[in-house]
Amino acid sequence: MRIGVPKEIKTHESRVGLTPASVRELVVHGHQVMVQKNAGLKIDLDDDKYHAVGAEIIETAEEIFSSAEMIVKVKEPQPSEFTLLREGQILFTYLHLAPDPAQTQALIESGCIAIAYETVTDQYGGLPLLAPMSEVAGRMSIQAGAHTLEMDQGGRGMLLGGVSGVPAARVVIIGGGVVGTNAARVAMGMEAHVTVLDKSIHRLQQLDFQYGSRLNTVFSTVDAIEEHVSTADLVIGAVLIPGAATPKLVSREIVGRMCRGAVLVDVAIDQGGCFSTSKPTTLADPIYIIDDVVHYCVSNMPGAVARTSTFALNNVTLPFVLTLADKGYKKAIHDDIHLYNGVNVCHGYLTNEAVAFGLEKPYVAVADVPQLK
Repeated sequence: MRIGVPKEIKTHESRVGLTPASVRELVVHGHQVMVQKNAGLKIDLDDDKYHAVGAEIIETAEEIFSSAEMIVKVKEPQPSEFTLLREGQILFTYLHLAPDPAQTQALIESGCIAIAYETVTDQYGGLPLLAPMSEVAGRMSIQAGAHTLEMDQGGRGMLLGGVSGVPAARVVIIGGGVVGTNAARVAMGMEAHVTVLDKSIHRLQQLDFQYGSRLNTVFSTVDAIEEHVSTADLVIGAVLIPGAATPKLVSREIVGRMCRGAVLVDVAIDQGGCFSTSKPTTLADPIYIIDDVVHYCVSNMPGAVARTSTFALNNVTLPFVLTLADKGYKKAIHDDIHLYNGVNVCHGYLTNEAVAFGLEKPYVAVADVPQLK
């Protein structure tokens, strides 16, 4: 199979779809890999490293899209890439379609087979291709939040862990999954006062057992969110409903009651965000202020640590890339229910039920797509 790796063009996005080590695995399996010139240069993966393992270095993205049977990316295709996709071409990347009707429609019209990293499942009920980026984003959310609390960023001028005789900052994390747990670990390490809210008693019990008195666990209700968020110095939005738009759990009214210079970091922004006042930002211009509350809503947060993120992502995506390349997409998704669950758009049909419901578009199960019968 001819596999293409275009350079990412989203603002300040320096990750790359395949590392040289991943390319070597594919070449050993008999596949051809095309990598766009300088795709990994910013993270010290220069063209020579790709060429040494058998990749073909291609000058433009247009050339890659026109000849590759499968495109492996990191972020969703940008508007300038929509028209480069074609009927029957596999697109394997993060998509986050629920809050993005324009991209969804473009993928439907292209006729491609769009497989989303974030909805591929595993035997444990998890999302294995989302997990490493959730780890990165969770840890980074505290790092970003601590920086944003500084005066020159518009924050309250607080040190997260306080100092002798001065209380630590109050950090509230909404969601106790992978993002929330990693955020809590870092916040506790910085000696902040940390509270995690979640709707799963089982998950709260796990966190309580793991961290004991260092972490406050609270069952998430409207009252609990209102009480804890309104008095927090830093709030991390770490809510995820696989494939679907994130519910708005923090209203504009609650934001208006927060302390001047408090910070909201919305890690759920890729799926629409969990704060009513959230809107996507970029690493080039990450923050804005509403009602004197600083918002950090970067939609590709792991891109700030692109080298770490690229290697972490390749560790989990490579087996699926190999499966798709070795078997072809029809047999691959037929043989693997977890890869089947990752198919969001297929030959002009929207095949993810949560996305279809959120965007009020017709849903067709993957198995019912005429071209797959």
